[in-house]
Amino acid sequence: MAQDENGAETNQDTLLNLERVGKGTALADEIYGLVGRSQFFAEFSREDIMLLSGYMEAFRAQPGETIIREHDEGDFMLLIIEGEIDIFKKGLRQEQQHMTSVGPGMTLGEMSMIDGEPRFATCVATQSTLFAVLTRDNMARIILDHPSLGSKILVKLVSMLSLRLRQTSARLLKYMER
Repeated sequence: MAQDENGAETNQDTLLNLERVGKGTALADEIYGLVGRSQFFAEFSREDIMLLSGYMEAFRAQPGETIIREHDEGDFMLLIIEGEIDIFKKGLRQEQQHMTSVGPGMTLGEMSMIDGEPRFATCVATQSTLFAVLTRDNMARIILDHPSLGSKILVKLVSMLSLRLRQTSARLLKYMER
């Protein structure tokens, strides 16, 4: 297991193979620039982002590098700052099926960060991709150190996951009606 900047252990094995760019605070302005393009940051102030970025670590993945691997343990989520990531899910015959592509302002890995369950899908950079990582331990620290910001993040995460569940349910219903 790797350790974050505060010495806490974290399951970031795939991240160990990627270029570490540094503390998230160095990217606070870039993250703030995503406010208009990211539903996650819709109601975040510059101060909120400065605080949050202090609990994040920045990484860069090159095209073809895996950032998250399906079924691995996971205790972090990531925010894409620049670049693009393809998301794949194994099919019934264990073949990789492309689900979608995501870019700047999108978050990935929230479910595993929250519930500690294995990763749902594999995420691979399609171009040079800069992203910031928030671990479960650092999320807990935010809640303790800055309860208002912690509450804001949790409400955003719950809202996003709820929206994704609704969209998936609607697609499933359409599929079942065929």
